[in-house]
Amino acid sequence: MKIFIYPLLFCSVLFFSCNSSTEKRNTVYLPESVGAINGLQIVISNDLWNNQVGERIREYFAAPTDGLPRQEPLFSINQIQPENYTDFARTYRTFLHITLADVDSVKIKKNSFAKPQIGAFITGTNEEKLLELLDSAHQSIIQTFKAYEIKERQRRTNISLLKVDSLTERFGISMKIPSAYRVASACNDFYWIRKDLKSSGSTNILIYEVPLSVIGRDTTIIGDIVRMRDTIGSGYLPVEDDALFVTEEAYAPYLFTTEIDHKFAYETKGTWEVKGAYMAGPFVNYAIRDEAHQRYLIIEGFTYAPSMEQRDLQFELESIIKSTKFEGG
Repeated sequence: MKIFIYPLLFCSVLFFSCNSSTEKRNTVYLPESVGAINGLQIVISNDLWNNQVGERIREYFAAPTDGLPRQEPLFSINQIQPENYTDFARTYRTFLHITLADVDSVKIKKNSFAKPQIGAFITGTNEEKLLELLDSAHQSIIQTFKAYEIKERQRRTNISLLKVDSLTERFGISMKIPSAYRVASACNDFYWIRKDLKSSGSTNILIYEVPLSVIGRDTTIIGDIVRMRDTIGSGYLPVEDDALFVTEEAYAPYLFTTEIDHKFAYETKGTWEVKGAYMAGPFVNYAIRDEAHQRYLIIEGFTYAPSMEQRDLQFELESIIKSTKFEGG
């Protein structure tokens, strides 16, 4: 079992800017940013990129994404030298800028050259200091970047939404779901919402609830969540030849804690499979503790796309789930 606790506060070396009214007014004149979701531009000299500093950057920012059946990096990175970082190159939405300078610092700035945009500036007096700053600040920078990408993904979703009023009636929630999705199945205690992919496969959202007693504490948490999702998946998802939609046994899921609409939640990432059918894919499961209704609201996103990369498909599902709002608080 792998358990991770998301820190509530970022590392103290990070400083956010663009707070003054002057800076806010200046964003009106900035060009629109460009770049794919989970793309990251690395602004760094070739000398630094090709030595230990570059290796450390790749180790952290191109590390394998948790919970995917195949290795895909956290970010799709692209390196550019500082002297070439001008004009259109500066409009990339997410960037990491690393240089040697007279001070050792880490700063995160919004909308420096375009909007919306997030960038981390790391300066070090020598290569050893740059390595130390990367070691101490990379987790906070990655969390900041990922949170910003979630907002960007949600902004794109808001362009065209699927209306599912019955989610409020049945579960007391609302969600921002792209109009490309449809309700595949709905009953009193279970919703299945899906999007068919152009090539083959689908992305899917499951919604149901269980009593608070279903998920225990400490060492039983991950086992309880796996048993819960296997029971629901096997009982509600149609598969051929009496096969079962269950959690893949060979790889232990990752367990995190987080919040959805200010409510405590367990976030579980792993791989699902249909036993005997050679079907598998990634899932992310959120068990949201709702004390007011003595339940865990379960919202899970899973992908079946054997011929495609799946990081960004799962990221879209994560952004949809994180848009959940509880009616009445």
